[in-house]
Amino acid sequence: MESVSVSSQLNKSVRQQYMQLPQGARCQVTYVWIDGTGEGLRNKTRSLEQEPKTLQDIPEWNFDGSSTYQAEGSNSDMYLIPVAMFRDPFTLDPNKLVLCEVLKYNRLPAETNHRARCKKIMEQVKEEVIWFGMEQEYTLFGADGHPFGWPKNGYPRPQGPYYCGVGADCAYGRDVVECHYKACLYAGLNIYGTNAEVMPAQWEFQIGPCEGLDMGDHLWMARFLLHRVCEDFGVILTLDPKPMMGNWNGAGCHTNVSTKAMREEGGLKFIEEATEKLGKRHKKHIEHYDPHGGRDNQRRLTGLHETSSIHDFSTGVANRAASIRIPRHVGQEKKGYFEDRRPAANCDPYSVTMVLAETMLLPPELHDKEYKFEKEYMFDKE
Repeated sequence: MESVSVSSQLNKSVRQQYMQLPQGARCQVTYVWIDGTGEGLRNKTRSLEQEPKTLQDIPEWNFDGSSTYQAEGSNSDMYLIPVAMFRDPFTLDPNKLVLCEVLKYNRLPAETNHRARCKKIMEQVKEEVIWFGMEQEYTLFGADGHPFGWPKNGYPRPQGPYYCGVGADCAYGRDVVECHYKACLYAGLNIYGTNAEVMPAQWEFQIGPCEGLDMGDHLWMARFLLHRVCEDFGVILTLDPKPMMGNWNGAGCHTNVSTKAMREEGGLKFIEEATEKLGKRHKKHIEHYDPHGGRDNQRRLTGLHETSSIHDFSTGVANRAASIRIPRHVGQEKKGYFEDRRPAANCDPYSVTMVLAETMLLPPELHDKEYKFEKEYMFDKE
């Protein structure tokens, strides 16, 4: 029997009895926010007298930032500002999930609130109609911290049969994947698809295409839904970029990018111009592509297992070992999009999309050279 959490073994039929009770006109709203690690998600729920129709119907709230790595105990109140509303697939209509920005006591963005900066950049480039699609890879673990489905003493067969695989000996945890997919559709998230990945117990879902700021909103909420589905099944989700050392693939968050000009006839020219600019700021992008300034990605971007080296920038048509991959059909049609394969699975999508838009679409004098993460680490040099 796989190791699953104690809570997942509770009698769910008893829970269902209560979930079916009528709630009248009142509505449950669950506030979701990013904590001080820049990776973790927190949530709490309150009642409203009626179903909110717009974000303006949802009041600001507050929480104890000293318990989320975001404030000292002597000045711990933080503000939750609703920014995106979704249907709740766990408690069902009319209840809502609301993604929130976090503000400090002085109403300035918290250190891990990268959405605030992303919003400013996206407003500056809105005429470019920039689209993103992000491929979120993740790995399932048992409650014992062991990869889900792996032998307790040893390793599964080498990589090969698992990518897009089918069968009990190839696909570990499909129930989680399919329930998450349905939850995203119900919530109103722009989920594009899903598939099993190269390493056993590793999966991927794609969000997009989303324009500008919506990319981060939808991916963060999709991550929250996945954590909740995993909680119900008693397994653990990790976005660690290299959860298993050795001859196993890491986990990334490949980011597909397209502007209006790139999608029109002759758009390949603009793709090539964008990749040239990206190469000149490779170091800055690596700093923004995981929450620890490149340290997490250093374990993944080795030049092996379908990755480029963290120290080099490269482009290529249909080349999954390049920093930037131009899909073959884009090269043939001379328009479309490109894929940045550098972001880590645990990246903040607001930071990734922000720095991409900034580098590609704003002149260098408008680049924010002072914008940094709360935790500033530089990846080690050769």
